Amino acid sequence: MNNPFDLSHIQDEKAEREARRLKLRTNLLIALFCAVLLFFTAVLYQAQIIDGDKYLSNSDVRDVQTEGVDSVRGEILDRYGRVLVTNEISYNVTLDYAAMGTERNDILSQLLDICKEEGVTWSSDLYISETAPWTYTSATPLTYQRENDDGEMRTLFTYLGSLSKKCGWWDDKEPEPAAPELLQAMCATFGLVEEGEVPSQRDRELAGVLYELYLRLREVDNSEYLFARGVGITFISKVKERGLTGVHIDTATTRKYETGYAAHVLGYTGAISKQSAAHYKELGYPSNATVGVAGVELAFEEALHGVSGARRTVKDRDGNMVSQDWKQEPEPGDNVVLTLDIALQATTEDLLAQYVTRQEEEDQKPISAAVVDMTGGVLALASYPTFDLTTFRENYAELNADPDAPMLNRATHGMYSPGSTFKMCTAVAALSTGAITTREQIECTGKYLHYPPPYQPACWIYPGRHRMETVTDAIKDSCNVFFFEAGRRTGIAQLQEYASKFGLGEYTGIEISEYKGWMAGPEASAHFNQEWYEGDIMNASIGQGTSMFTPLQLANYVATLVNGGNHYQCHLLKEFKSSDYSRVTQTFDPQLKDSIDIAPEHLAAVKQGMHDLSKTYTMARWFDPLPVEVGCKTGTAETSSKAASINAVFVCFAPYDDPQVALCLVAEGGDGGGTLSELAAGILAQYFSTGSSLSTVTGENTLLR
Repeated sequence: MNNPFDLSHIQDEKAEREARRLKLRTNLLIALFCAVLLFFTAVLYQAQIIDGDKYLSNSDVRDVQTEGVDSVRGEILDRYGRVLVTNEISYNVTLDYAAMGTERNDILSQLLDICKEEGVTWSSDLYISETAPWTYTSATPLTYQRENDDGEMRTLFTYLGSLSKKCGWWDDKEPEPAAPELLQAMCATFGLVEEGEVPSQRDRELAGVLYELYLRLREVDNSEYLFARGVGITFISKVKERGLTGVHIDTATTRKYETGYAAHVLGYTGAISKQSAAHYKELGYPSNATVGVAGVELAFEEALHGVSGARRTVKDRDGNMVSQDWKQEPEPGDNVVLTLDIALQATTEDLLAQYVTRQEEEDQKPISAAVVDMTGGVLALASYPTFDLTTFRENYAELNADPDAPMLNRATHGMYSPGSTFKMCTAVAALSTGAITTREQIECTGKYLHYPPPYQPACWIYPGRHRMETVTDAIKDSCNVFFFEAGRRTGIAQLQEYASKFGLGEYTGIEISEYKGWMAGPEASAHFNQEWYEGDIMNASIGQGTSMFTPLQLANYVATLVNGGNHYQCHLLKEFKSSDYSRVTQTFDPQLKDSIDIAPEHLAAVKQGMHDLSKTYTMARWFDPLPVEVGCKTGTAETSSKAASINAVFVCFAPYDDPQVALCLVAEGGDGGGTLSELAAGILAQYFSTGSSLSTVTGENTLLR
């Protein structure tokens, strides 16, 4: 009989069930492992056996590219640390020729459609007109190497000429083809048209882009092409939506202008031109770098630019990136602090604009101004009409066609006879050489009677007369007869010497572009195929004749005079600061160019005449309200221009007892130098109310600039 309390058979059954479960789990795990192993075996078989040749070729053929990376450009500030030009993030479009493959033409056609939809302009320097009939837009677009009249071989080649030869579009041993022939050959080479087919407008546009791509492949060994700058988000979205292979959108920095003033001084940036490509290549710039083109941007290019970087990218033959690393990390540029006072600059430009708009519409004429301190530091440099740095590229054609040349900086490139403002130079030369004395009186009868008739030049007051004049009286009254005699006694050689020492007809040394001008004399007359006569010294002595100076030269001449004869180089640079503003990397020290030994009594006599002029009724109503005493001189310069019979010239300095600032104003076609006294008073009022005492208030936790 079985024992009802025996449970061993139950335990055996339970153990048997557990064994079966363990065996099942083990079998499942083995099956799963085998499945995974089989899957990896299949993947390896696919990669090694089936696709092995493909991956082997890809691993063997790699495209290693080193691309230049622009550094972050430094900021530009005025003398008080106010930011004038900074940077903002933008997006640029670059094209990769290799990545586009056989779909290149279709990709580019879609890209151009997007550009037209979004109003984006692209970069292309194909020297063939953009619309039919096709013509060359450069005088010698295909010239490669030619012989000049002396038998000397001169290289005049352009990239188009060189590339035409290499691609078989044109052989320099044959006559240059007409533009339609070259365009047809190019389009046929690019696969845009059949041989002999006439290219369309779209074919011309595509040819321009393809030319740029071929250019970089063959000439500059860089397959990336900076197609467009500063594109918008909508443009980027459309490019991404269409998945245009080889069209890359890269972040970049572009210039942002924090002021609408000083356009001529600040200048602008742009792409490297073909003419300067070799220079920037030596400096290590990437071919797609942004560089200064004009003004301060160009003058301090290397400091602002910093150090360009170099990035190495490895791609397989399908254009897939394999690796990327830095060969040279970019270093940001220094910040440039100018001597410019943007508040004074703004006041000056506004006053010039008001002066012009107050005139009758048909009489509006350009005007310019230059303001310097006693060591040549430029405080303001203005020219009207002017332009807007933020929009001038879009309006370039209109600006360039404007007869008043708004992009011309008349303060440094305007050439004007100084008129009576030159009389102080004549006075110093005559006094210093002993030709006259401070107490000597010369009689003005209204005409200069030294020469027999008919050559007896008149004073401006004729038929009136000034009677007996000292040098101080003559400066106040602007007596021509006095200075005819003083100049004749001094001689043209001495006048030229002193003019040169004052910097008249000489480069001022300012960092931006300027004209030199010239002083009247036998050399200037010979240059203009004119005869120099003894009597021509009369005109030279009163600032007429062939003497031509810039407003900046005239302002610095007055500064040199009233500071006692120290002629300093004009300059815009105050200092360079590191990119983080933590330290000053370079400071400009005033550069003494020349020194004139002016006796104190001679200087006092000349300055007194300028001060007395400021107290006459015409001037006093503008200068008396100022907190400082002023010395000034007017000038009315004759010109041969048909558009205007005279130019108005005005120079002044202040304070009288301790000069700090000198300025010059020139109005083309003005009514006389005296009409500019109101403008000069307004500029001086701005300077002495804020300019000389302005300080930057810095709060806590603010980075000092």
